[in-house]
Amino acid sequence: MSSVDAAWLGMEDPTNLMMVTGLLMLEGRVEPKRLRTLLDRRLAPFGRFHQRVVRPRTRAGMPHWQDDANFDIDNHVSHIALPAPGGEKELSAFVSEQMSTPLDFTKPLWHMHLIDGFDGGSVVLARIHHSIADGIALVRVMLSLTDPTPAASPRRRTAASSNHAGPLAWLPGAAGGAAKLVQDPGRVAEGAYRLGRLVLLPPDPPTPFKGALGRRKRAAWSNPVPLEDFKAIGKAYGATVNDVLVATATGALRRYLERRGESSKGLSIRASVPVNLRPLEDAHRLGNSFGLVFLTLPVGIVDPVRRLRAIKKEMDGLKRSPEALVAFGVLNLMGLAPVEVERLGLRFFGSKATAVLTNVPGPREPLYMAGRKLDSVMFWVPQSGRLGLGISILSYAGGVMLGIATDEGLVPDPEKIVEAFEKEFRSLKAAAHV
Repeated sequence: MSSVDAAWLGMEDPTNLMMVTGLLMLEGRVEPKRLRTLLDRRLAPFGRFHQRVVRPRTRAGMPHWQDDANFDIDNHVSHIALPAPGGEKELSAFVSEQMSTPLDFTKPLWHMHLIDGFDGGSVVLARIHHSIADGIALVRVMLSLTDPTPAASPRRRTAASSNHAGPLAWLPGAAGGAAKLVQDPGRVAEGAYRLGRLVLLPPDPPTPFKGALGRRKRAAWSNPVPLEDFKAIGKAYGATVNDVLVATATGALRRYLERRGESSKGLSIRASVPVNLRPLEDAHRLGNSFGLVFLTLPVGIVDPVRRLRAIKKEMDGLKRSPEALVAFGVLNLMGLAPVEVERLGLRFFGSKATAVLTNVPGPREPLYMAGRKLDSVMFWVPQSGRLGLGISILSYAGGVMLGIATDEGLVPDPEKIVEAFEKEFRSLKAAAHV
């Protein structure tokens, strides 16, 4: 197991499970046997899905992957029906329950539920441990389970996707970025500055989003919003789609605080944002290949246009910096370090931010899974560093959805943040006259 994957494995805690949770909503009912066969055949080339984690008895040894001789697809696929009336409330409750339930570490670290009874169709709920792969790689896994038409297409088995990685397997992937740092004295100085910045960042201020965690999690998601609308807003202000999405999410957090009677005046919080370091041609390889940057979210700015411009300026600066590569190196060292040192690192990262914010681009065209059209896709990322708020943004087939994951004791009503996101989007759209 690579050291960075081991770091994500080591972050597992009863109050903060390191699972990526995905929701795939399909038009029409899916036949359970067909889904099991599909998963059995198409996940097999990704070796991690047939391997379990073996932890060494000594602290000095690294955890590693081992083929599960007793692998049975039926241990990883469950079939249930939502209780009546089978609406979003019932589905949200089930997703939240599963998000709070750890995976079985005696088996490969993934599980899927086929859920009937939601809006006349089927839903697939997937839970995959973060040590298996990051978001970019998991989108590639999702694509391997889908087809461009209702008729299934044959899939070629690729040995390269098995990813038998050693503790230092991250080095080749980061070598390009590291080489640029070494060859450019200015970049070396910038890297040293960014490392110092990470160390010296003050803790984030106390807010209802931050605090001691419990074991119960809550999930909520938005309806799809047209991607073209975000592009039009971005064009009106010389910003990227990502800038607009983050600004809208930031405004949603402000609205939520105000609704709870909390003042947001002058408030800024940070989000830990994953940055992909993997070449696109290596997207089929599993494992984790991303760094982190700390993005300031100016929650206290009321005017949506001013907020968008402030975020664009901040993000432009981060894009030019090597901060993600520096953080990637820190994560690798954490994976190699003793447990006590890793826990110190987690507290360090956790104190610097309030939320995890990730934006993953999905397929642009509609896809089919087990013969049914994939209507919409959502996912939620784990909140590393003992954080209690996760913000996920995913684009698919011309639409964008927001997912919110929270600790129930801190934010028991994440659907209110989703409502605020939709209101904030309408406000920004009106300001841009699009």
